[in-house]
Amino acid sequence: MEPQILTGKVALITGGARRIGAEISRMLHAQGMNLVVHYRASKSEAHALQAELLAIRPDSVILVQGDLLNGAKLENLVSRTMENYRRLDVLVNNASSFYPTPVGEATDRHWDDLVGSNLRAPFFLSQAAMPHLKKSAGCIVNITDIHAERPLKNYSIYSIAKAGLVMLTKSLAREFGPEVRVNAVAPGTILWPENELDEITKQRILSRVPQRRSGEPADIARAVLFLVRDAGYVSGQVIAVDGGRSVVA
Repeated sequence: MEPQILTGKVALITGGARRIGAEISRMLHAQGMNLVVHYRASKSEAHALQAELLAIRPDSVILVQGDLLNGAKLENLVSRTMENYRRLDVLVNNASSFYPTPVGEATDRHWDDLVGSNLRAPFFLSQAAMPHLKKSAGCIVNITDIHAERPLKNYSIYSIAKAGLVMLTKSLAREFGPEVRVNAVAPGTILWPENELDEITKQRILSRVPQRRSGEPADIARAVLFLVRDAGYVSGQVIAVDGGRSVVA
């Protein structure tokens, strides 16, 4: 199939104001898409990104703040998108909580937050967006994690939630087809956690990556763009962007 022309189409990106989300926003905007960028607490980063992109193309980005654990906020994201742009072509479920929950120390609050942001919110947001995505023959891209397949020690709830997001991707590909494609990108070592790791730990992690280096947010954004623009016959799939890490025992 020929690549889609994305000019004038609309993408809703959760957690789209910073880190990998911001790079996805820039990548899709550069293809001519209009954006609805969701953020929770990153107000300054969101407004800076909006100003950056509006300087390139006026009236092409709106911001919507909200806690995705609040079901009403999920509905609001979709309604704001339709009120402003009258269409929705792409949903990128990128927003994610990430922190350790060692067994024996995990709480109900940890479970509700990690499963809520990484699994519950993508499901209900996808459900709310479905009628509009079907109308536009659009697509969904979920940002999962290589640790959905190989759990990260001390991050059991996060790993469980991301494993659920992989099954969500496959399940919704079946439920939403043939009009809507649903795929996922699983990052490996792209950005180090914000609670800094020491250099020895970083080098130990990179020694298990066949390419012996970390990736960049643009690597994830290019994979998202491929799934949105070029992969018209791809659905229910997870692309690992990890430098080969997932093939190492």
